[in-house]
Amino acid sequence: MTTSHRFGHVALMGPPNAGKSTLLNNLLGQKLAIVSPKPQTTRNAIRGILSTDAAQLVFIDTPGVHRMAGRMNKLLLEAAWGALHQADAVVLILDAELYAKKPHLFDREIQPLSDPVQRVQRPLFIAVNKVDKVRPKDKLLPLLLRVGQSFPGAEIFPISAATGDGVDNLLSEVTKILPEGAAQYPEDQLSTASMRFLAAEIIREKLFLELEQELPYNTIVEIEQWDEPETGTVRVNAAIHVARSTHKGMVIGKGGQLLKKIGTAARIELEAMLERQVHLELWVRVREDWTEDTSFLREMGLGE
Repeated sequence: MTTSHRFGHVALMGPPNAGKSTLLNNLLGQKLAIVSPKPQTTRNAIRGILSTDAAQLVFIDTPGVHRMAGRMNKLLLEAAWGALHQADAVVLILDAELYAKKPHLFDREIQPLSDPVQRVQRPLFIAVNKVDKVRPKDKLLPLLLRVGQSFPGAEIFPISAATGDGVDNLLSEVTKILPEGAAQYPEDQLSTASMRFLAAEIIREKLFLELEQELPYNTIVEIEQWDEPETGTVRVNAAIHVARSTHKGMVIGKGGQLLKKIGTAARIELEAMLERQVHLELWVRVREDWTEDTSFLREMGLGE
């Protein structure tokens, strides 16, 4: 008896900093989504494609679900809820380490998610992430029981997206419930995102890693020029838009050293991704209050 091939979309959802992007990268076996210790790093619903002998899964990594105000945050939530309705299955990622340390945060973070993910009536899997970091270990079982009470009927998987523990079991169970269907993408395709988009994300990741406090949240990256000849050096010009004139000097740094450090780190990663030499130029431009400019935000792909 032959097993039919399966195809489907799987939404990865959860509060900010729960480990959605880390899980996506682990599932794909390589880096696609940017990761930083700061919450709310993901701004776009990024689609990563995993092809196996049995199935092709399109994972949708979504912005963290939160209650923050502002037009940009409204668009981020639009992207998250949009992915929920596009999906054949939902994986809700929760931060076990956080809730073990601060149990009072559980209800506050889960409440905005609980009703929507259950109301949409998709198969629901709960990935209780970072279980390797829970101390003491006897805090884990009460947390798992609490998750089960909040999401009756959902399958619960203790995992570590960082180490991979439990991820294969989660993937196996998710694959089983996907509809039968042929693959929709070439088996070597990793994402539906363009190289320009991925380049902008890599630069933005370096901003999140190097800039302090709220500053990286007030930056957005636009690829203004992408010249990729058949052979030779790829040339990329990117603008880093900041929301205040005072931010410009903070991004550039003393003598331009911080911007140079950000550019070097981004260029090295771009060269590894493209397997080509890259000439990267970064410019910092002031666009006052861009975070509240809905037209510009949509132009930059937010809310999709």
